Amino acid sequence: MITAAQMRAARALLGIDQAKLADLSGVSLATIQRMEASEGNVRGVVDSLTKVVAALNKAGVDLISDHERSDQGGRGVRLRSAASPTGRPN
Repeated sequence: MITAAQMRAARALLGIDQAKLADLSGVSLATIQRMEASEGNVRGVVDSLTKVVAALNKAGVDLISDHERSDQGGRGVRLRSAASPTGRPN
């Protein structure tokens, strides 16, 4: 699962707006807006959520879940590399 806060943070790390994430993931802008307006875990069609997570991963963002190893604990996002928002190295 991904939270709305993780989505916003991931976009901030990549320096992209909602429209660019919609383009990269192949889902509509309205879907991205609804996902980010959620409280807690993002709710939506599993296929759309999978596409968004895959696009963020391809662009270089790791999503950290509640129980994944993290020195400080908790959820978060981590930028793996200096990949461009298209997933290609800079």
